[in-house]
Amino acid sequence: MPARRLNGADAQPYVLGLFRIVVSLLFACHGAASLFGVLGGAAGSGGTIDAGTWPGWYAAVIQLVGGGLVLLGLGTRPVAVICSGSMAYAYFKVHQPGALWPLENGGEAPAMFCWAFLLLAFTGSGAFGLDRLLARRTSEREESAPERQTPVAA
Repeated sequence: MPARRLNGADAQPYVLGLFRIVVSLLFACHGAASLFGVLGGAAGSGGTIDAGTWPGWYAAVIQLVGGGLVLLGLGTRPVAVICSGSMAYAYFKVHQPGALWPLENGGEAPAMFCWAFLLLAFTGSGAFGLDRLLARRTSEREESAPERQTPVAA
């Protein structure tokens, strides 16, 4: 039996799943740094962001929670929309007023995260995600369930 070649279409869900894991892990690390002072802390200062501070604390919560959910592949599409939107806000309200280009205004990370999460919002979790596992279990359950008859009014 000849060996089957792996083409791009076969590899796509796996590469997308790895992309989701890497991007969301990096995103969650930003949130953990800002909220808990780990990994260099908020803005590399070693400190944390005061609870409730707008917009930094809320962004950090979205980064940690949203990054964790997307990392697991749980609710990937709606959570990715929220993460993408928070990074669009960060770019246009915090970075872009300083200069036009991301390289000049320090907004490379928010711009990249915004587009990466927008991609995940449209593509879904790919392989290795709980979304896919839960969808498979739901469809198996529906297929094995006996058909229900609805009463017809006479």
